[in-house]
Amino acid sequence: MSTDTTLVLGATGKTGRRVAARLRMRGTPIRTASRTSPTPFDWAHPDGWDAALTGATAVYLIAPPVPGPVHDFVTRAAAAGVRRVVLLSGRGADTWGESDFGLDMRDAEDAVRGSTLEWTILRASNFDQNFDEDLFHAPLTAGELALPAGAVPEPFLDAEDVADAAATVLTHPGTHAGRVYELTGPRALTFAEAVELIARAAGQPITYRELTPADYVTALVEQGWNPGDADHVTAMFALMARGLFATPTDDVATLLGRAARPFEDYVARTAVTGIWQKGRA
Repeated sequence: MSTDTTLVLGATGKTGRRVAARLRMRGTPIRTASRTSPTPFDWAHPDGWDAALTGATAVYLIAPPVPGPVHDFVTRAAAAGVRRVVLLSGRGADTWGESDFGLDMRDAEDAVRGSTLEWTILRASNFDQNFDEDLFHAPLTAGELALPAGAVPEPFLDAEDVADAAATVLTHPGTHAGRVYELTGPRALTFAEAVELIARAAGQPITYRELTPADYVTALVEQGWNPGDADHVTAMFALMARGLFATPTDDVATLLGRAARPFEDYVARTAVTGIWQKGRA
């Protein structure tokens, strides 16, 4: 069992809390850090970074929402004695071209690649859990998910697989150094197909409706979104429509020695919680 401490950033988030649980199960000493944790961490307050980094030898890193801070962070991490960093990024980040989407993730990738740390990048497809823990949950419980997603399928990825992958990389120093893994689910589904599976498993009348990008931005702003954030999310769908991310990869199996979890498994185990029942938003 390693005595090295791993710093898990975003430890209350979708992947961070799952990574932390797996590292604990493996007997790996960890320090969890978020804005509300006993060891507070906020990208907007660099004066608190050193306390989180002290004594850590590895970091699980999720990019902040704006470009820039990761460059300073990895420099300070190396000075504090950190040796390895595992960065969560987005599928095919180096193919996004001039898109405004994901500037934060691309900047974070540049920062870790340019650092003196041993690095590994995990690029993930859209998470299954976006349908119950994030943006798509409230519309589903209201009975309709409306998106500018088109007919291009997405190989939705279970956040549990991301956590397994991150824990594996973090606990095997050297093995995955300098590697970029494109993590996806085992098969691609359109959003309409995904919603149909959820509706069936939940026993609810939930439908999918196609929106234009402009209408989607308008809908998000009407829900209280900042226009810039609405444009950012919509830009993600524009990238997906190019079809560059529709083909599943075998990288989950390469890392874990097993196939990625199917979307149907996620739907079945999540439906029994009642999370998609009407009025549960």
